[in-house]
Amino acid sequence: MKLSIAQSTELWRLLADASRLRLLLLLEAHQLSVAELTEITGLAQSRVSTHLARLKRAGLVQASRSGGGALYSLNPDRGRAAELWTVMRERLDDPQALVDRERASEVVRVRKHGQTWAESVAGRMELHYSPGRTWEATARALIGLLNLGDVLDVASGDGVLAELIAERARSVACADVSAKVLAAARRRIGELPNVDFTQADMASLPFASARFDHVFLMHALSYARDPQAAIVEATRCLRPGGRLIVATLNEHGHEAAMQAYDHVNLGVTAATLEQWLRKAGLVVESCRVTSRDPRPPYFEVVTALAQKPHQKPQ
Repeated sequence: MKLSIAQSTELWRLLADASRLRLLLLLEAHQLSVAELTEITGLAQSRVSTHLARLKRAGLVQASRSGGGALYSLNPDRGRAAELWTVMRERLDDPQALVDRERASEVVRVRKHGQTWAESVAGRMELHYSPGRTWEATARALIGLLNLGDVLDVASGDGVLAELIAERARSVACADVSAKVLAAARRRIGELPNVDFTQADMASLPFASARFDHVFLMHALSYARDPQAAIVEATRCLRPGGRLIVATLNEHGHEAAMQAYDHVNLGVTAATLEQWLRKAGLVVESCRVTSRDPRPPYFEVVTALAQKPHQKPQ
C-alpha cells in the first residue's frame, strides 16, 4: 500500500509509543477487555481506552462483544499499518513484554472461573495449550486411516514425516541434498526396514519413473531455485493414479526471513502453484492457502493435492 508523507508520519507516531506497543503485544496473544488491560499494564483506564481507539482506527485492533462488554484482539488484516507493524514486531524483544504476558495469562485464568476450559478459549482454541492436544498427536491419531503404498519424501530433512508415515507405507524413500541432514534422519528413524535414504537434488531425482504412489513436497519448494522443475521431476516419479502432496509458503516479501532459513525464493501463490501442477500433467484436486502463522510475520501456507491421470489427456 502506497502512503503519503502525512500518512507515513501518522503511522510512525502511532507506533512510537511504548504503551501502545505493550497493548499490541498483549492483544497478539489474548482477547482482553479494557479493564483487564488496565490491570495488566498498570496504565490508567482512560489512557488504555484512548490507545485502543487509535489502534482500532488504524486497523491494528478489532473488538468483539462478550457479555456486557468488549474484548479486544489484534486484527488479522491490520489495515494500512500492517507492513510497518510486521517489520517492527520482528525485532521486538523486551522483558516488559514477558511480564505483561505472564500477568495476562493469570487474568485470563481468573476470568474463566465458572467456565469450562473449552468455553474460556472458544474461537481461539488452537492458540492455547492443553495437555496432549498438539498437531503431532492429532496427526498420529489420523495417520492410521491412510494406506500410502510406496512413498517418496522430497527434501525430507531429518525424517519427521518419514517417521510419522512409515507404519502406513510399503516403503518410504527419503531424498535430501544434505548428507548431514540425512544422517540425522537415520538417527531419528533407526533401522526401519521399509525406509531408505538417498542424497539427491530435487531437480534431478535418481529414481525410476512411475515408481511411487505418493510423492511429498513438504516445504521443499522454498529451497528450489526452479520450483516448477522440481514439480515436473516429482510428477515423473509418480505412478498413474498416484498423488503429489505439496505444502509451501505463500508469496511474501520478507527477505530477511528467507535468508535466515536459507530459502532461495519468496514463496509461491496458490494460483501459480496450481498452474505449474496442471502444466506438469496433473489433475489438481485442491490448491489454496490453508493456514496462517499466529505470530509475525504471519507467513501463510499453500497446500495442494494433485493426481497423475491413469491415461494422458488426448
